[in-house]
Amino acid sequence: MATKENSFAHRTVVEVDPFIPADQQKGIHNRWHPDIPAYATVKPGEVFTVQCVDWTGAQIGNNDCSDDIKDVDLTKIHNLSGPVAIEGAEPGDCLVVDILDVRPFDKMPWGYTGIFELTNGGGLFAREFNSKAAKAIWDFHGVYASSRHIPGVRFAGVSHPGLIGTAPSAELLATWNTREGALIAAHAQSVPPVAFPPEPKNAYVGQDLPAEVQEKIAREGARTIPPREHGGNCDIKNLSKGSRCYFPVYVKGANLSVGDLHFSQGDGEISFCGAIEMAGIITFSCSIIKNGVEKFAMKQPMFLPSPVDPLYSAKLIFEGISVDLHGDGKQYDMDATVAFKQATLNAITYLMKLGYTREQAYLLLSAAPVESHVGAIVDSPNACVTMALPLGIFDFDILPKEEGLTKKDFGQCAIRSDGVV
Repeated sequence: MATKENSFAHRTVVEVDPFIPADQQKGIHNRWHPDIPAYATVKPGEVFTVQCVDWTGAQIGNNDCSDDIKDVDLTKIHNLSGPVAIEGAEPGDCLVVDILDVRPFDKMPWGYTGIFELTNGGGLFAREFNSKAAKAIWDFHGVYASSRHIPGVRFAGVSHPGLIGTAPSAELLATWNTREGALIAAHAQSVPPVAFPPEPKNAYVGQDLPAEVQEKIAREGARTIPPREHGGNCDIKNLSKGSRCYFPVYVKGANLSVGDLHFSQGDGEISFCGAIEMAGIITFSCSIIKNGVEKFAMKQPMFLPSPVDPLYSAKLIFEGISVDLHGDGKQYDMDATVAFKQATLNAITYLMKLGYTREQAYLLLSAAPVESHVGAIVDSPNACVTMALPLGIFDFDILPKEEGLTKKDFGQCAIRSDGVV
């Protein structure tokens, strides 16, 4: 007979409501700064859960119009839960984070993928497509996702945190702001921007702090958009339940923060808001390796990927090289980014032959469990990068045939109210 004896629920250290704006809730912050104190503290080995709002902080709705994507306020992102201090962690240690589970809220069984405007976020093809806002809403059915905005596909998600990391020291924060500031100055007219400097507007820490501390964090705090030495917005789709992360520790307690949860994502998260973004709950257990930074020569995090992975063995693979074959035909010197973009464009144009719009194809390759690999990066002048599209996510045959491809009508994803795409 089951008894309550020796049965203990895991502690939830950050609780949020996914339908309330993030800046009205406690235990959330949207900048990196060493002066943000720990919101909660856990012991090494303790199993605990953290609830997270979606990365925008409840700015995007489950509807059939992308005006909310067009008008999203990016000064408010990313909304992270924490920080959570781990007792005994000191600078120079390695924080070992076991991701035990990642799931959506039961009361919010949906997520979204977005294409952002050229002038407000961008994405891999922001300039090439002169991007206009579009989105797809995905409904969750257990481990599967499907979308009314991208018919004909259904796939198992590999849910993971897009953003997870430890707090920077004051010295590391200054290094970030100096080097990224120099990059911004060198490309001052770039659209989208090459980087984002500290921005006091809408900087938020959901704790009761003295005004001068809040102002300092707002003035100096690093934006959460890129990955850095501490982890951050890495968007590694294989960090799902069962994975293990090794993070350098820069401040006492490590001060772990997490957010930007994804139900699924393709390699590259190409449309900027390219995963299936969701609010949800993540379960952790942490331990500490003393002096781990020196022991392992750590400059950046290391990861053990999850053993849980959808089984899509049959794939149609698209190749890309360092030549802009979809543009002006320019030859580049071993440029893997150009090769990745060409592989992706090859996949997009193929999907358009099947009847998907360019926007639907862009969103699908961002959200589905698509895999990309560097095939070769030594054969001058062309790097070779591949993009693998799983055949099993489609409910129809997409393989090449002698008679060509049958073009279907899949409608369109959610677009702006003015109809501009």
